[in-house]
Amino acid sequence: MNQIRRALAGLVPLFVAAILAIPGHAAPYAELVMDARTGEIIKASNIDTRLHPASLTKMVTLYVAFEAVRRGEITLDTEVRISRNAANEPPSKLGLRSGQRIAFRYLIRAAAVKSANDAATAIGEAIAGSEEAFAERMNRTAKALGMNDSTFRNAHGLTRSGHLSTARDMSVMGRRLFYDYPEYYNLFSRRTTDAGVTQVRNTNRRLLDAYPGADGIKTGYTVAAGFNLVASADRGGKRIIATVFGGRSTATRNARIAELLDIGFQSVPDSVTERRPSAPVYENVGTTPGPSAPAISMRPQMRRVPAGMMLYASASGPAVVPAPRPGTEPPRVVVTRASTSGQNFAISLQPQPSRSAADKLLLRTALQELDALDGALRQIDRASGGFAPSFVGLSERDAQRACTRLRARDVECQVSMGG
Repeated sequence: MNQIRRALAGLVPLFVAAILAIPGHAAPYAELVMDARTGEIIKASNIDTRLHPASLTKMVTLYVAFEAVRRGEITLDTEVRISRNAANEPPSKLGLRSGQRIAFRYLIRAAAVKSANDAATAIGEAIAGSEEAFAERMNRTAKALGMNDSTFRNAHGLTRSGHLSTARDMSVMGRRLFYDYPEYYNLFSRRTTDAGVTQVRNTNRRLLDAYPGADGIKTGYTVAAGFNLVASADRGGKRIIATVFGGRSTATRNARIAELLDIGFQSVPDSVTERRPSAPVYENVGTTPGPSAPAISMRPQMRRVPAGMMLYASASGPAVVPAPRPGTEPPRVVVTRASTSGQNFAISLQPQPSRSAADKLLLRTALQELDALDGALRQIDRASGGFAPSFVGLSERDAQRACTRLRARDVECQVSMGG
């Protein structure tokens, strides 16, 4: 019997080691304390190791959402149609149904306060047209903010291969939300909020209630990640950000966050020279201006043409033609091929009763999808009972993406290819 016991005892360490080796079973740990006023790191452990961020991901999703609203790509009142993909996301979720329409502001609230996965996916699809395209934008934004060790594959943070971040990067994001979008920062301290279809409760309410001065920011949990939290608190003009990756439970994570915040408040001086983060620097300058960038005109610029001439699309590309005499109709040009390099797709919009209304629809639509449509030619053709506006000279990828995003905003459109 003793021999059997000894044999079993010898197997226990092997069994435990095997369990711990299962991917996602034991989450690696990281922590960081930052003086939010300067960005100075006060305490750090394992902060550059790429780990699973879980729902801390939604901080990036929300940052992009705030940016899109500021740029005029979408409004808080835009009615977003919920896709089957978004509706089928696993909990935590708001309970959205496929085909349902809901104001964009409620999706933001649900993602920020309840950490709803369906709402986060719907935000991404409304802005970028698809989860994949939104992840590309998240990565571009993260790089512009200096989050150099983060790669995102979805808007919600559920575990996916290659979807990783660090304690340093997520602390940077927490600081950015406070400084770049102060008008939205109060969302993260709301204990409850109206999410359109129901009232939702804050996943971080225990820390908000327990730690004096705490006012955000975001929790996260998956089996692979453990219990994550980026927290911020203000006391007497001092603002501290504390981050934990890989906590063992909500209680132990919150207790450690409280300790880290205390360390921060005890360590930093009462008065410092505030160093606000600089404007994001995007790879494609001018296509995605940052929140602190100088104001620019969002109106698509028209091509310069000689006096008395007009710009129209021709079979081989843009063509300058004589302007029509007063009282006559402009020439109708049928686009058969907008370019010779694959830019031969068009987006047709709903016919309008007048040329002026068609032109206004083109301009309004271009403002909504500035990235994709700013370089396209705008064309108005006579149609049965009205005027048919369209954008021509697009690649298939740009045309399909732009039209998908427009449909999410209830703008009727069709993609077609020139002859």
